[in-house]
Amino acid sequence: MASFSAVAYYIPYSSSFFPNKPPKFNNRRRNPVVKFTCEAKNGEQSPGKLDRRDVLLGLGGLYSTTSLSANPMALADPALPDFKDCIDATQPNKTLINCCPPAVSGINDYVPSATTVNTRISAQSVEVGSDYYNKYTEAIQKMKNLSPSDPRNFRQQANVHCAYCDGGYTLKGSPKLLYEIHNSWLFFPWHRWYVYFFEKICQKLIDDDTFTLPFWNWDAPQGMQIPSIYNSNVISPLYDCFRNPDHLPPTVINLEWSYGDVQVDPKIQIEYNLAIMYTQMITQSKTPNDFFGKAYRAGDDITTLDGAGTIEQTPHNHVHTWTGTAVDQSNPIDMGALYSAARDPIFFAHHANVDRMWTIWLNNLGGSNFTDKDWLNAYFIFYNEEAKPVRVRVKDCLDITKLGYQYEDVPIPWLDGSVKPKPRAKAKTLPSAPDPAQVFPTTLDKPISVIVKRPKKSGTGSSEEILIIEGIEYDKRNYVKFNVFINEDNVNASRPDNTEFLGSFSNLPHGHRMTVKTNKKFRISQVLEELGARDYDKVLVTLIPKSSPVKINGIKIEFDS
Repeated sequence: MASFSAVAYYIPYSSSFFPNKPPKFNNRRRNPVVKFTCEAKNGEQSPGKLDRRDVLLGLGGLYSTTSLSANPMALADPALPDFKDCIDATQPNKTLINCCPPAVSGINDYVPSATTVNTRISAQSVEVGSDYYNKYTEAIQKMKNLSPSDPRNFRQQANVHCAYCDGGYTLKGSPKLLYEIHNSWLFFPWHRWYVYFFEKICQKLIDDDTFTLPFWNWDAPQGMQIPSIYNSNVISPLYDCFRNPDHLPPTVINLEWSYGDVQVDPKIQIEYNLAIMYTQMITQSKTPNDFFGKAYRAGDDITTLDGAGTIEQTPHNHVHTWTGTAVDQSNPIDMGALYSAARDPIFFAHHANVDRMWTIWLNNLGGSNFTDKDWLNAYFIFYNEEAKPVRVRVKDCLDITKLGYQYEDVPIPWLDGSVKPKPRAKAKTLPSAPDPAQVFPTTLDKPISVIVKRPKKSGTGSSEEILIIEGIEYDKRNYVKFNVFINEDNVNASRPDNTEFLGSFSNLPHGHRMTVKTNKKFRISQVLEELGARDYDKVLVTLIPKSSPVKINGIKIEFDS
């Protein structure tokens, strides 16, 4: 295992680095950045010895003012980042980090038109030392060896995620609002494009246009641990020393992991995980709003939207926090925090599987994409395999065969109804608990149970009931998680494969310091039917905190509109 050391350093500014003009920085005072680092491997500099360019060239602030004014797609309706002015992002430990590239012009529109379709394979099926493994490690090593001024350099590719995800941009037309590609309907398409161009860069570096990235098959038993290719050797370019040392193979992943969770028997954890996948992909993902997340348009304040889709919160967030190292909850590293997540090569395998969930939801579960023009016309800027900036739109990534890839046909055991959560045998009457109005608003620093009235049906127009946890307030930089139970009289006896466990709310640390106020919704009509509570006038709702306290403003049940 690589050693860890604490290094404090300043990041100096060097105007000679910029080939055009430097990006516009705010005038915040640069504080020393305290980093927990491991020894440098694979031709990379030690994080404690990086100069400014190592944290500068993430993708994002590519537009000059001229190129913006000439852009015919600069509509007012889609939520778009303001590329002409990239600012410092914020690490969870409150220090600032600059992930912005120098301003450039000459951005071309890009529409994929692949003539061949290659297959992304599961990472679990790759053997160390195989031809595929050798190509994969060669590509990542070459990416790490590229000049820090090359936007295809591995650290600069990681900074792409940092710039877009940690408050590097403001919302176009609303300079006081930060732009965000998480917690909304942009989550899936942005990450699809991101992984796509990363894959194209790999192909270019090894001169093999048939190469594809693997996907981490964490939704099936054979993939529910860190794949061996990422942990085979500390000198491998696929290795990352900032993974949780308690979660290395053969430890089975926990798709609902919280800090402090105790490891259970591997066979039981697999049962939990399959039930969680069924809940998230089937029970709770009935509509595009459920699956993708809520609409995000020009002028919207991302901190007040209902936010993330089902898969983004669980399992996506929990795979991140389970994998990444955290000295404590306030200082997560690499996969455990959005600003640094893509510094671990496993990030791209994780998000390839997240992308695969999109294809499964469409092809196996009858889901559908949005047809809203504000989603279809939203665009992003990436560097392609030739190190040239290109503009891509959501509407052009919906058919993955046109992007030139498909996914290996592997078993999907959670599609089987046998893994569906089962009710826990218990008393038929609900325990006494206060009304929500007697409890909220309050800080969720201990378990809270309330009795919530169900709405009256109004003829044939009533639809599915939605449990809404209202006004969840927290700082975006904090790790946040709480679990939600319905009609459970003993949460200590309940398990993730019980129907009474609805799921959780979670936040992966990222962004500037700001208070988010959002809601979390759960579909409960099917759940109440399975619990034999269809005719109940009220239900018992219990919240169990799993992180630092958050404020909750209310709980109610409404019909899905």
